[in-house]
Amino acid sequence: MTIEAYQHLRQLGMQLAGGMDALCQRVGVYHHMYRDSGGRNVFPLIAAHVGLHAVDFYRKGALAGQLLSLLHVLWPRRRRALLASLAGFIHQFRDINRRVCAESYALYYYTRQYGHTAEIESVIGQDFAALLCRCHDSQRHSSVFAPEERAALFSAFFGWEQDHIVAPAVKAAFRSFDWPLIKALALRPKIEFAYFGRRNPIRFKNFSSKAERIAHGLEAYRRAEAIGLDRVEAALADYRIMPQAFVQNPQRYFDSVALAAGVSNSTSSYYLAR
Repeated sequence: MTIEAYQHLRQLGMQLAGGMDALCQRVGVYHHMYRDSGGRNVFPLIAAHVGLHAVDFYRKGALAGQLLSLLHVLWPRRRRALLASLAGFIHQFRDINRRVCAESYALYYYTRQYGHTAEIESVIGQDFAALLCRCHDSQRHSSVFAPEERAALFSAFFGWEQDHIVAPAVKAAFRSFDWPLIKALALRPKIEFAYFGRRNPIRFKNFSSKAERIAHGLEAYRRAEAIGLDRVEAALADYRIMPQAFVQNPQRYFDSVALAAGVSNSTSSYYLAR
């Protein structure tokens, strides 16, 4: 039964994650998971910042592509091919964001409702499953979830999604991207999440490196803890991307997202678990 429940939650996760361009919708889902954990599961909060930062990143990438494509204005076929390759590259990263959101939802709510089963252990391993269940138990009993436990859970969640979703997809995206100049720029992004800003960005030397992504992801988490998670949560509004409905009432916004996605009270694990 529980493997069917897990697959059902994956399906619900995809519905909630929405289409490729539904980044604000996914931020609402991520934020909901963070709040549902009582601030214990920090991975979705950082993932929400990743999604919002990506909006500007994609916009700048598309603009750079349009400008640099002018170098090929006398070769329109080549110019169209380069722009199509860039559009496909961005599309693959949007798909990564969508899949991470859906799978995060499924893993979090499966363990919330069914606990540490053999089925989920076969998917995420014993240690990660135990950490998620410890998070849920702490939330149910309003007990202390120590900072080191938050750090361990973030590391496990981040490492799992890198291994199983992001790393193979990023590798494929760069392999298929046929524009050396833009590819070189994409390999060296500058990350400026709203909670640490432009004065102290995280700079990549090689974004295609899983080891470097993990190192910088853990650094983003450490900065979040140092700054204070309440401030990190509030900073989601600083991108000025999320709709006012989210800023004013995140729970109501999530409920509207769930309703629009066809995730009703009778099928959502969120409601079943309450």
